[in-house]
Amino acid sequence: MYRLADYGALISDEVRIGAYLGALRQAVTPGAVVVDIGTGTGIFALLACRFGARRVYAIEPDDAIQVAREIAVANGCADRIEFIQALSTRVTLPERAHVIISDLTGVLPWFEQHIVSIADARRRFLAPGGTMIPRRDAAWAAVVEMADSYARQMAPWDANRFGLDMDAARRLVVNTWQKVRVAPDNLLTEPQRWATLDYTVVEDPDVRVQVTWTVTRSGTGHGLAVGFDRTLSDAFCLSNAPDAPDAIRPLHTYGTGFFPWPVPVTLAAGDVVTVDLEARLIGHDYTWTWKTRVLDRGQSGADKANFTQSTFFATPLSPSTLHKRAASYTADLSEDGRIARFVLASMSDGVSLGEIARLISAEFSARFPRPEDALRHVADLSQRYG
Repeated sequence: MYRLADYGALISDEVRIGAYLGALRQAVTPGAVVVDIGTGTGIFALLACRFGARRVYAIEPDDAIQVAREIAVANGCADRIEFIQALSTRVTLPERAHVIISDLTGVLPWFEQHIVSIADARRRFLAPGGTMIPRRDAAWAAVVEMADSYARQMAPWDANRFGLDMDAARRLVVNTWQKVRVAPDNLLTEPQRWATLDYTVVEDPDVRVQVTWTVTRSGTGHGLAVGFDRTLSDAFCLSNAPDAPDAIRPLHTYGTGFFPWPVPVTLAAGDVVTVDLEARLIGHDYTWTWKTRVLDRGQSGADKANFTQSTFFATPLSPSTLHKRAASYTADLSEDGRIARFVLASMSDGVSLGEIARLISAEFSARFPRPEDALRHVADLSQRYG
């Protein structure tokens, strides 16, 4: 969940905001209808009004939308923007849009429900011949030497000050990717472009590819750097690739994904690295898998390394947790479950939150010794399910 400071960082990134502003100005004609998905504090919605939009539908599930409403009033745009606090996939609009604009990605475009949401918005919201901003993302990847980033991730488990065997934690950490900054000096291979997301047609949220590099300089490989080049329009683009010009490389936004290897690998120029890379949407987020083979193209011609890693293996799960998720498991409601059942049933019967709070305070007095504790709990359930 974004804080206001996070929205401020997005707005203050001159490269990012300049490119989006240019693409939006090109796309919005007088009288146009615009949909802003993930409006946040409303910057794109307000700019669309400034560029001549007749109507803007600004969609945002977070409470930051209230700030956007107040900013719209302060800037005389409130009569042209309809703010909708919801997920876009649960919204129905009264008219089709000429432009859909969004920036729902994180470090990578395969991020939570981003692709699903954009594909749904294109099908249901966009008028024939309408414009998607961004238009497409092209993913890139490279083998990198990232000693500092690798050490920050692994050192607590490799060389802890207590001399303890922490390998149980390390086995999880090596299956976790992190956000880093990659410079040209980190590259041991040229970045390869390996997948394109065309938002004018994309439907499948998953991706599976094989990428092969030839090492261009000797060094120690610590893993893969993965990012994307974004095309907003014919004239405006962004990239977080280390070989991208500064004019299109955002300084504060996106970053780069770093997928570590279990151990560093000594690489020589001419070695061949092949990675099977997969991102699969499971539930509300992605499971990433990267299978790496490093072939020595020197005298031996043998494998230098062969790794299989996945974020599926990055989450610690106790036997108790696994047992409770088994299809054969029969669950008894905990006290939290009984409270939730009572509250939701009362909501379904049309009982007010204050009355429900009074009832659970009496029924579960040890859990809610103060009336305000009960009301806060009921209000949280109301916000989640109401």
